[in-house]
Amino acid sequence: MSDFRAELLAAFAAEHREHLAAIRAALAAEDAEGSATLGPATLRDVFRRAHSLKGAARAVDLAGLEAVAHRLETLLAQAGEDAGGADARLPAPFVALLHRGLDAIEAQAAAMEAGAPLPPLEAVLAALDGAPVASPSAPPPGTAPPPSLPPEAAPPATPPATPPATPPATPLAAEALPPESHLRVEGARVERLSAATARLRALLGRQDTTAALRALEAELRALRRSWDGLRAALPAAADSAAGSALAPRLRGFEAALGEAARRAAGLSRAARNDGDAIARAATALGDEVEAIALVPAAGVLGPLAAAAREMAREAGREITVRTEGLETQAERRVLQALKDPVLHLLRNAIGHGAPRETPHGVARTEIGLRVAAAEGGLTVTVWDNGPGPDLAAIEATAIRRNLLPARAPGAAPPSAEALLALVFEPGFSTAPAVDELSGRGMGLSVVAEAAMALHGAAALRPRATGPGAEVVIALPPSTGRRPLLLVEAGGQVLALPGSTALVTVGPLLRLDAGAMATAGGRPAARLPLAGGEALVPVLPLATLLGRPEDPPGAGHVPGLSAGAGPGPVPAVLVARGASRLVLTVSALLDARSLVVTEVDAPGLDTALISGAALLEGDAVALVLRPDGLLDRGLRAAAAGRPAPLPAPAASRSTVLVVDDSITTRTLERSILEAGGYRVQLAVDGADALNSLRGPGAAVDLVLADVEMPVMDGFGLLEAIRADAALSGLPVILMTSRDSPGDVQRGMELGANAYLTKQGFDQQALLAAIAQLI
Repeated sequence: MSDFRAELLAAFAAEHREHLAAIRAALAAEDAEGSATLGPATLRDVFRRAHSLKGAARAVDLAGLEAVAHRLETLLAQAGEDAGGADARLPAPFVALLHRGLDAIEAQAAAMEAGAPLPPLEAVLAALDGAPVASPSAPPPGTAPPPSLPPEAAPPATPPATPPATPPATPLAAEALPPESHLRVEGARVERLSAATARLRALLGRQDTTAALRALEAELRALRRSWDGLRAALPAAADSAAGSALAPRLRGFEAALGEAARRAAGLSRAARNDGDAIARAATALGDEVEAIALVPAAGVLGPLAAAAREMAREAGREITVRTEGLETQAERRVLQALKDPVLHLLRNAIGHGAPRETPHGVARTEIGLRVAAAEGGLTVTVWDNGPGPDLAAIEATAIRRNLLPARAPGAAPPSAEALLALVFEPGFSTAPAVDELSGRGMGLSVVAEAAMALHGAAALRPRATGPGAEVVIALPPSTGRRPLLLVEAGGQVLALPGSTALVTVGPLLRLDAGAMATAGGRPAARLPLAGGEALVPVLPLATLLGRPEDPPGAGHVPGLSAGAGPGPVPAVLVARGASRLVLTVSALLDARSLVVTEVDAPGLDTALISGAALLEGDAVALVLRPDGLLDRGLRAAAAGRPAPLPAPAASRSTVLVVDDSITTRTLERSILEAGGYRVQLAVDGADALNSLRGPGAAVDLVLADVEMPVMDGFGLLEAIRADAALSGLPVILMTSRDSPGDVQRGMELGANAYLTKQGFDQQALLAAIAQLI
């Protein structure tokens, strides 16, 4: 494809989206019957855009698309003539056909951009040829009708039976070319650039060169002060013969020491300046890359409205699809990940949206897709105008599937929020039968899984602005860098993301004895909330995560924590709607914006942990899921007991964890410490051998990865078995390499157990260790 042709197609891609969005917006004001009333000015604008679409399609040699635009232009011109300058009332079948034509244009353009075969248009063209005629609305009495569409702009009333002959491609008219130049870049390349920038930011955040130079500068100043004191104490020695010979050497040392201090100070200043400049440049680069990665939601999610209309037509139903906020910018990767879940939601909305009787006796189903961005992140909402969630049916289904116990006679039903959360369980459906649109119980579980993969959450609730139901997917502002609240619990630094549209994190609390109470025999906190005081369940975050709770003041983390100390207990309020939970922690540490990375490590409780953030000194903070904490904490509080802790080991044995992944080391340490073991860490096999052979080493078992730099797990195992002092040490290999050959090699080298990360279960690990120690 020539550069000029590519430029034309890029210009058309931008232009056609603008025209389609404007036409759809004009048709969006449909009434309950699905009809739309367009004023003369609006109708002229819609006609003009259809005319421009036809010309732009001709310029890029898309004959089929040009034919569809020509027919739309013809229909709109006829509507203007029939209205006679008054408001034109477009009946529901007419509006539906206009949308079908727009959908066809969108599908043709999308195929063109993807380099895929163009979809057939025969059925669409035939439908547009037989379209009903719009009817005028009666103008107010005494009002002169405004002028209709200009005759010279209107095409012939009778459309051609076949697409018009297309002349050779010519340059686009000036009105079709946007003033900006366009550069087509592969989406995956932008995503890799964004990921590389995130890694750069993380590495820069961990750089401690400036701090080391400052420390060296301080040491040299201290050394200079010590030397000055020592020099003042040596006058007598300097007057002696030996002292006279030593004096030049002392003066030379003093001069060299002063020069070293000056150079260290200069390097420290330069490093600070360079560090600040690099940080600013990295921030600017990150902002630009993030901006490049953002695309309008219409480009990815917009075609789903057409797909919903087509699904409804195939099911023999006509629906109205309303869209809002599709101009919202978001990461293309995020939008692509949402495409299938949103399509599932639209299919469900068609099935659950009940037609409503109108004064004219016409039934109509409405569904909607709304995208919005705010400081709390991105929200995607799909709604319908049906009867809304059937709580009784949800409870009955949950009881039948053993998700809820049967209710005793006279007992209060579960809360609406608790019931609505159950619909995201795999296979959950209240539909009495399976059809093409719903009833298989897969759609909502797919939505929940997609939201979790993007560090977000999903919720079903009654529609906020009318009858029906809506499903909201709430995602953080960025899937890379996120604002985090760092806390300490169970001797570990943990991170809580900021509030989203579904879950609120905060305010931060300090609970004293006067704020504590009991509710139903369980700990609770008296909190002033809107409308008065409320009793909110209280649980230690460490206990909820399956870790022993720290005593007050324990678990000091250098550079972050001063420990909780005596006095009020630090805590965080987590809320979703009317559901609230107070999580106590050892210390509230800091609030930062950090790069969050994906977590692929064994033993990960994905319901509670969404990722990891790198801190100073290769430390890792696990990023928690506030919605998961809230759900599990409220279940534990309702049961009248804290979340269960793993049984502690019979003795405080020591396990050496060897893995080059910071995140995996952190997670394995967390699991083992919760099981009652002491834990030492090593970054590879060579580091582990140094620890095992060091003075005073007391390790009872080695848990090692296989794939590591410097010395891998197989090499470490061979070295341990060849060392007389270590040969009896139990070794467990745990790796993603699960081929029979790797397993056989590990066992032949003397591994006591070989666990794979794919099928990892933390109880199996603890059981294996308990058998070996």
